[in-house]
Amino acid sequence: MMKLLTRARRLVRFARKIAWAVLDRHHPVLVHLIPMRRCNLACRYCNEYDAVSAPVPLEVMLRRVDRLAELGTSAITISGGEPLMHPDLDRIVARIRERGMIVTMITNGYHLSPERIARLNRAGLDHLEISIDNVEPDEVSMKSLRLLDPKLRWLAQHAEFSVSINSVVGSGIRNPEDALQVARRARELGLISHVGVIHDGRGQLKPLGAREMAVYRTLKSLRSGAVGLSSLFQDNLAEGRPNEWSCRAGARYLYVDEDGLVHYCSQQRGRPGLPLEEYGRADIKREYATPKACAPYCTINCVQWVGLVDNWRSPQMIPLAAVVPRARAAAAKAAAAATPKAPPDRALVG
Repeated sequence: MMKLLTRARRLVRFARKIAWAVLDRHHPVLVHLIPMRRCNLACRYCNEYDAVSAPVPLEVMLRRVDRLAELGTSAITISGGEPLMHPDLDRIVARIRERGMIVTMITNGYHLSPERIARLNRAGLDHLEISIDNVEPDEVSMKSLRLLDPKLRWLAQHAEFSVSINSVVGSGIRNPEDALQVARRARELGLISHVGVIHDGRGQLKPLGAREMAVYRTLKSLRSGAVGLSSLFQDNLAEGRPNEWSCRAGARYLYVDEDGLVHYCSQQRGRPGLPLEEYGRADIKREYATPKACAPYCTINCVQWVGLVDNWRSPQMIPLAAVVPRARAAAAKAAAAATPKAPPDRALVG
């Protein structure tokens, strides 16, 4: 009964945020916030981790959360790296909820336990997502169903937040059919199941082969969770066709890295590359109207869905104001203060 009540309240909050997103164009709908770059895994396709970075100090993270609240942000997704490795993650989650925003998280799931799930319940987490790449671990990825299945059972039993399991198609996994087993296991446990299409290190399409296409079509036929909904973009991408849409990254969607710089997304870092503490309504208005050349073959689902909120209005124009000098200065300042990190040289799943 308590779970049902919690879910009902969450749906009401989500509906209010969606309504506000439609009414007001110039606030972020979704922000990816990075509390640490370090990860306990080293998936071959990923360019969003290193093995050495320290967590961002709690007081810095709380200031960033407060700044995002001042900008009117609707929802924050905490990712990384591996966010569950941050020692103060619960306090960050709680602060996001205290400031009236929806809070979700992307994790590889390895650090989950019944006690850890209970702590996330108390902190107020709204939603959690795990990507599972294969049934058995291999040289490409350790995010396997066999190793993570106990975590999924704990989530099904204890989580008061919603949980989605992402099956990846086209990531170089030895057996693309593994995605079907992952999706079916998620359904058995009552979890949300959806599918992601692999992209390269710039967030662009990597066309699916014949086996991957067969798996994708089967997953689509299941109509599980977001699999059916995401076909608006993914059907075209799976066939190698572009999508016509207006990407609102830098405005409706922000990616805030561990150095506090705002980027279009995880695969377009450096654009615009401006400090969050200086980012304001003028920046949001500019990027709202700025066309993104990478949009037609983009496979980053969260950015696409945020873009749909405004795709019916406000055609984009090339902006008059240039931000290159500001971005270069911000990047140089962040680089001077940053801890040395492993070079990002791998592609990422969106």
